[in-house]
Amino acid sequence: MKRKKRITSLIAMLTTVSWLVSVSVVHAASTCSGTPINPITDICWQCMFPAQIGSVSYGMGQESAPGNITTPACVCPDSKQGIIVGLSVAFWEHARMIETVKDPYCFPILGTGMSNPKPGFSSGTSRGTGHNDNEFSFQQAHYYTFPAWSILKLFMDFPCAEQGGFDLAYMTEVDPMWNDDSLSFIINPEALLFGNPVSQVACVADSVAATVTTPIDPLFWCMGSWGSFYPLTGSMNSSDPLSVNAGLAARMLFKLGRESLLFDTGINQCSSGGVITPILVKSNYRLQIVKPVRGSACNPIGRPSLIWGSAKNPPWGAGSNSPDNFLWSMTRRRVCCVGYGLN
Repeated sequence: MKRKKRITSLIAMLTTVSWLVSVSVVHAASTCSGTPINPITDICWQCMFPAQIGSVSYGMGQESAPGNITTPACVCPDSKQGIIVGLSVAFWEHARMIETVKDPYCFPILGTGMSNPKPGFSSGTSRGTGHNDNEFSFQQAHYYTFPAWSILKLFMDFPCAEQGGFDLAYMTEVDPMWNDDSLSFIINPEALLFGNPVSQVACVADSVAATVTTPIDPLFWCMGSWGSFYPLTGSMNSSDPLSVNAGLAARMLFKLGRESLLFDTGINQCSSGGVITPILVKSNYRLQIVKPVRGSACNPIGRPSLIWGSAKNPPWGAGSNSPDNFLWSMTRRRVCCVGYGLN
């Protein structure tokens, strides 16, 4: 009789344990959920405008970055054709995707994720102003090459568009400098110069400029209403999820430029591969929110989320997409010279 009771108790215990394990597995799998990106419907295609060929502009798009094309005609040296003589061309190119996620190894662009080899390590967090603490948030980030035109086989003969495929180029879970503010000083020691009230007050002007037109490039340490570029880590002194994640996507661009992994295609029309920019030229980049809720505009760095962020991050998620795991489409200013080669 006692043996039967022990067996019954053991079965009940095993049943309870198996139920708890199944619940925890389901919960772990549900922390990163969603639908893979659809480049046709999820990307804001009107963001490629306005485009300019020579002295003629096309499309009723948002503001263009100033100072990229000085003359309608162009003459550029070329290693294969000697000299290229043609027309100056400028447009906004859909080229990259950036994820900012609270769940490490979560990939909203794929609609799934990987198991964290160290559960709980490097997870995102957000803290308000309670208990006499300052506002604080932390997220991980992933950077993808995503030349949308090439992926969809569009404009294949257009010499200005980047050709290539989809690829994961950078992930911060394996980058110690993204996870530690002290280590990040290795690549941004000048951050000590801008951690004072005077420098931060100057960012008010950058916020106003980003709201109206484009951000002010000489104020390179400012992200308008999103905060400061420094330090180049996943930590932000804010708890607003939209501003935090948009700011971290912009920080990812600055960080890659500092590490010579980002090439600006909006500076020199004779350089087809772009120019390395250790100091980010903010006005040459715009971000569109794709997940958890698709946005209908590409915003310059620093534009307040009150303008573009309404209902973009519902607390219960959108559809099957998890809240606080964001995907951003980056459009970059591209200038080039299209013409004929003269040997």
